[in-house]
Amino acid sequence: MLQSRPTVTRISDAIATELEKRILEGSLKPGDRLPSERDFSAELGVSRPSLREAIQKLITKGLLTSRHGGGTFVTDRLDAHFVDPWQDLLSGHPMLHTDLLEFRQMLESQAAYLAAERATDVDIQRLDALYAALDMVYESNDVVACIAVDVAFHQGIADAAHNVLIGHMTVSLMKLIHGHVAINLEHLHDRPLRWEQLRAQHRAIWQAIRNHQPEAAAAAALSHIEFVRENLTDATRDAERRLSALRR
Repeated sequence: MLQSRPTVTRISDAIATELEKRILEGSLKPGDRLPSERDFSAELGVSRPSLREAIQKLITKGLLTSRHGGGTFVTDRLDAHFVDPWQDLLSGHPMLHTDLLEFRQMLESQAAYLAAERATDVDIQRLDALYAALDMVYESNDVVACIAVDVAFHQGIADAAHNVLIGHMTVSLMKLIHGHVAINLEHLHDRPLRWEQLRAQHRAIWQAIRNHQPEAAAAAALSHIEFVRENLTDATRDAERRLSALRR
C-alpha cells in the first residue's frame, strides 16, 4: 500500500503567496511598480527564475500586469470590478446615494472601532502624520487638496483596522464617494462654523483611535458621517433653490 507523500510547496508558489499577502494587506497598492527583478529577488532571498515564475502566476490571476519595457505593476482588479458598475448606477439612480451613505456609516464606524483596538505604534505614527496634514490643509483655500487629504485620512483608518476586506472596501468606497466628498467640502468651506465642526469631528476620531478607545472612535465616526449626510442634503437643497431662481 502506497503511503501518501507530504505536499511539497514549490518556491514559486511560496513567493506568489507572499506577494498576494502584500497586495491584500495594502503594502503593495494598485498602480505600484514592483522593484527590478534583481533587487526584488535579493530582498526576498530567492532566485530570479523562481521570482519570475511567481510573478507570471499573479499576472495570470490578473493581480499583476506587465508592460513591455516598463516593468510589472499591481493592477486595480480587486477594486475596479466592484466600483465600475456602481458608478454608473449611482449616476442614474439618485436614491442610491442614501444607501451609499448608510453603508459608509456602517463601514467607517467599524473601521474606526477596529483601528482603536488594533492599531500598532507604526499605524499611530501614520495616522498622526495623516491627521497633521489634514488639519494643516484645512487652513488653506485649496479645496482640491482638502479632498485628497481627507480621503487619505479615512483610508489610513481603514488600514489601521487590520482587516483586509475593510481596507479594500474602503478604497472602493472612496472612489464611489469622491463626488460626495467634493460637494461636502466645497459646501462647508464657505461656512466657517461648520468647517470648524468638520475639523473637530476628524480630531475626535483621530484622538479616540490613538488613545485606543474603540467605542469612542466608532461613535465619533458615526457622528461624522451623519454630519456629512445632513450637509449633503443642505447642499442639494441650496443647488435646487439656485436653479429655481435662475428659471424664474
